[in-house]
Amino acid sequence: MIKEVIVVEGRDDTVAIKRAVEADTIETGGSAIGPAVIKKIKLAQERRGVIIFTDPDHAGERIRKIVAAKVPGCKHAFLTEAEATYRGDIGVENASPETIREALSRVRSEYDGEETLIDFNDLIEAGLIVHPNAAARRHFMGELLGIGYCNGKQFFKRLRIFQISREEFAAALHQLEEKGVYPE
Repeated sequence: MIKEVIVVEGRDDTVAIKRAVEADTIETGGSAIGPAVIKKIKLAQERRGVIIFTDPDHAGERIRKIVAAKVPGCKHAFLTEAEATYRGDIGVENASPETIREALSRVRSEYDGEETLIDFNDLIEAGLIVHPNAAARRHFMGELLGIGYCNGKQFFKRLRIFQISREEFAAALHQLEEKGVYPE
């Protein structure tokens, strides 16, 4: 049984999670998260901890940001679009039980300290921002690091809040370059 309560978007996500692992969930019911749902998530965070596990799309990222802002200290699990897509539909409910278990094994914790392990210049030098191929490179790096895809500013923030070390960053960058996702 997973100790933390997993925050998902809807009932189908709960079914998929329960097929993969023994866990309790809280469903947000979409991106219009009401005060009652936030109150439940806060209580779960105080008592057991929370893992936010939303769809790898715009709505899922919006929900993740809302919950993380209102309930500090949450953990995060991420799926790639490919892992969560079935017949053009993107969602946690489309992922296989094995993929869900793998994503939950790579859960990342937030960190609110002031120390920044990677700086903005590192992202520029790696071709992850201010570059023609930056989006594709961030997408690949996000998958490798288990922090999901996002824009440059959010990517930088995630590197910090999930405590990505210089060593992890360098190893992922090396894999990215071996795959041939070079800056132009």
